[in-house]
Order: sequence, then C-alpha cells, then structure tokens
Amino acid sequence: MADRTSMTHEEMIARWKENPDFCNAVKELDDQYALLDAALAARKEQQLSQSDVAKRMQLPRSAVCRLEANLKEEKLPTFAVLQRYAHAIGKKIEIRLI
Repeated sequence: MADRTSMTHEEMIARWKENPDFCNAVKELDDQYALLDAALAARKEQQLSQSDVAKRMQLPRSAVCRLEANLKEEKLPTFAVLQRYAHAIGKKIEIRLI
C-alpha cells in the first residue's frame, strides 16, 4: 500500500471510497448539491436575478443570496422557505420517498 505522502489523488479517492461512512457522507452532499443545482438552474431558466426573486418573496436580496449560499453549506432552509423560493421562480417542490 502506498504511503500517504506518495499517493496519487486517484489512489487517495479510491481508498476513501472503501469507507462506508465516506460514501454515505458523499451521497448526502450529492442530494443537497442536486437541490442547489436544480434551484439555481430553475432561477436562471426563468432569467431571474436574486433581486427579482427577492422582490417576489418580499425579502431583501441578501436573504436570497444567503439562502442560495446556505444550500452549498449543508444549511437547508425550512420547507416553507423552500416553497416560497420555488413559487418565486415559477416552480413547485415535490418530495418523494423512493
């Protein structure tokens, strides 16, 4: 086995992927990043700025900026806030257990 100082990036990732806790953490982040990606894509699809969304949500632009930034940092807003954001960008939230 390679010493940590001489491992390539690919070898290090392969080693981490052997750990179930690492894989679970990555999966959880994947779900959150998917939510962030979908939210930002929907906002851009509607050609809305953060200021536009803020006006529709009746919030300061800084609140929308913080909401989007928090999605990147594993700080999910309440369901009610997500619903308001979705409505402001012309979307609905759908939650499914699969």
